[in-house]
Amino acid sequence: MTISKSIKASISSSSMIRKMFEQGLLLKKKYGAQNVFDFSLGNPNVEPPRKFKEALIKIAGEKILQKHGYTPNAGYPETRQAIAGKISRETGLNMTASHIIMSCGAGGALNVIFKALLDPGDEVIVLKPFFVEYPFYVENYGGVVKFVPTRPDFAMDLEAIGGAIGKKTKAILINSPNNPTGRVYSKADIAKLAGLLRRKGRALKKTIYLISDEPYKEIVYDGITVPSVLKAYRNSIVAYSYSKTLSLPGERIGFIAVHPKIGEADEVINALILCTRMLGFVNAPALMQRVVARLQNTKVDVKVYQRKRDALCRGLSLAGYEFAKPEGAFYLFVKSPIPDDVQFVKMLLRKNILVVPGSGFGGPGYFRIAYCVDDATISNSLKGFAEVRRECLGFRKE
Repeated sequence: MTISKSIKASISSSSMIRKMFEQGLLLKKKYGAQNVFDFSLGNPNVEPPRKFKEALIKIAGEKILQKHGYTPNAGYPETRQAIAGKISRETGLNMTASHIIMSCGAGGALNVIFKALLDPGDEVIVLKPFFVEYPFYVENYGGVVKFVPTRPDFAMDLEAIGGAIGKKTKAILINSPNNPTGRVYSKADIAKLAGLLRRKGRALKKTIYLISDEPYKEIVYDGITVPSVLKAYRNSIVAYSYSKTLSLPGERIGFIAVHPKIGEADEVINALILCTRMLGFVNAPALMQRVVARLQNTKVDVKVYQRKRDALCRGLSLAGYEFAKPEGAFYLFVKSPIPDDVQFVKMLLRKNILVVPGSGFGGPGYFRIAYCVDDATISNSLKGFAEVRRECLGFRKE
């Protein structure tokens, strides 16, 4: 065998999202982009804020020594301090630049975190449904994923989480707002989770880390806010990305934030900085570090995504689909009219509608719609969604 057995297995079960996205490119070439309704990839279609473009142009024109040179391994001090200041204001914690490590997006941040924390055989609890890449990130460093279901409305099941914690548990990974469900975990549930981790940690005489993946933190609706895990739990670490906040997914810029009173703080922070270099990321993109330092209170127009959400929910509800209305992010996780979500997705494909089976997210019987698309894609797809559901009702009657 020319490649590793683990990678060969990963290829066979690799991201359904990318497979659907690539199929969409072929369909667009064949039928024309306007006749293909591609909801497969969470690629923001909202333009970055005007302030981003202004900051980028200004920095590009400024005379800065070694503007494109290597940065310190943890990132520019002024960028890290700007981020620490924002988090301090939001949480009341005494965050400083030393508690921030710049990263190549949230994916890079999570890989650095798991490299720094995991020994072979350590378990990481992941709530289902989950972002499809999480198992890869954990397994990259010899960790073992322990999946725990959420409640029917996708809220945390604290009893199930408690039952899954054992001697090998090193961390729990949460994602709020959630991809694929759009669920925002409540302040009460975060507080209960923190209390659970403290009790279990004392009983097992070990540290259990709470890792929060927060690339959608700023994309929330209806006056909802995302409660801070840093404020709730001392042994917490946040992975953040500006991909959605500023519509910059291709720029790969984010950060790791470590609670200032985390156990053995210096050792944890030094490990994260070393692993940033060890994994080959070396430095987060220098130019983007300078830009985001000036945009700590800037984000895309979230009302645009809310309008798309409402239009899609209204249309699918009229067609008879069942779903929980998302509180954040830009995904809708819809119950499949037939038990086989993969087969249902294939049926939609015949109408040139591309969505992703819920099975890929650990949520069989559902499918995910990424509604960060043009308004016309949503409105023009609704007829096809309705027709396919009616077909399914016909099958069930037979």
